[in-house]
Amino acid sequence: HRASFLLQSSMDVLTHPSELASLIRFQFLGGKESLFPPLNTLEMSPTMQRCYFFLDKTSRSFAAVIKALHPELRAAICIFYLVLRGLDTVEDDMSIDPKLKDSVLRAFHAKLEQPGWTFDGNQKTEKDRPLMLEFDVVIAEYQNLKPCYRAVISDIARRMGAGMADFQSKVTVDTLQDYYLYCHYVAGLVGIGLSRIFAESQLEDAVVGQDEACANSMGLFLQKTNIIRDFLEDFEQGRTWYPKEVWSKHGNSLGDFALRENSSAALHLLNDMVTDALQHIPDVFKYLGRLHDQNVFNFCAIPQVMAIGTLVRCYNNIGVFRGVVKIRKGEAVRMMMQATSMNNVYAIFDQQLQELQRKVPSSDPSASETQSRIHQALKCIAVAVDQNQYRPTSSALAPGSSGSTTTAVLLCALAAGLAVTFYVSKKEGRLW
Repeated sequence: HRASFLLQSSMDVLTHPSELASLIRFQFLGGKESLFPPLNTLEMSPTMQRCYFFLDKTSRSFAAVIKALHPELRAAICIFYLVLRGLDTVEDDMSIDPKLKDSVLRAFHAKLEQPGWTFDGNQKTEKDRPLMLEFDVVIAEYQNLKPCYRAVISDIARRMGAGMADFQSKVTVDTLQDYYLYCHYVAGLVGIGLSRIFAESQLEDAVVGQDEACANSMGLFLQKTNIIRDFLEDFEQGRTWYPKEVWSKHGNSLGDFALRENSSAALHLLNDMVTDALQHIPDVFKYLGRLHDQNVFNFCAIPQVMAIGTLVRCYNNIGVFRGVVKIRKGEAVRMMMQATSMNNVYAIFDQQLQELQRKVPSSDPSASETQSRIHQALKCIAVAVDQNQYRPTSSALAPGSSGSTTTAVLLCALAAGLAVTFYVSKKEGRLW
């Protein structure tokens, strides 16, 4: 897997050599193990082992960060994630009868108190159907959690299930208020639940769990980024979460924005959506600045820096309406390895926001509001500098900071050699 990861990244790396050091360090020099230490599950109960199996199957990225959490949090967050994944698996499956779906979503939290409950109503092609067929193992481990954690998980599942049920018949959203509410149900509540679990563990201060508005904003920043990026995929599946209140300012129907002759209007819509998401950045800084536990910080900070990186790539990028816009693997790894302190988070956002600022076309209808939101976020960073919470340096996160030109050339040669070795090994049928 490591060789294939590097091989897939080789073209991007050769055109962005400053990211190569991060890739090699992460994959081959212990960076991955340092950030996401492996977890030995052999001494766990059979049901907990099965839960981690499903965690790995549903999302390797989430599994890695959850396994790196403090032991006090690890099981609770794992079960919380699988419960919410179960809800999502029911909500996303368009083959389920609407009446059945409504009843399951609204009663899902109650099923956590029914040992042995499983669900076989998903279509056979549903990716996470196996989780639902063995959901009894999740319930068994939920029952083993401390009462304080069970109370949070049950409450969030109740609120999220009801919200999903309310939205299940909709394939679009009309108003910005509906858009915010949908994002709250599917992501804001996740942030609120996680924050309450962090506070209950006493690894974080009580205010982290009490400030639901801030936790909700963290979730909305991530969900809005996903919605913006996934326009085409959602549209092709027959639904979209771009609110009519926004897109109707730029065109007559959502389908028009995918047409090449409407590229200008599509970009105006896209930039409007990105501008809306930028409002959450001050809350991101406030939330992360409150955290004490290093692994909790990593768990929360990494998705946020990925989100700002994705928004900057999406902004004014017609590729959003043609396919999928993603951060380069090398860039993602570099940000992930750096996002382990508040100082570095400020530095990443500072760099990304300045890049975004340079991309704003003066002719864009949202340009003034976009610049205002960027200025607001940069002002938060300036305040952090004044309060000695952030010490900007000219080289810490600069594109060329990973080493000298000679080092970059040597690393490029190493990457090429590894890629060739992997390719030859595959051709000869050998494992590398």
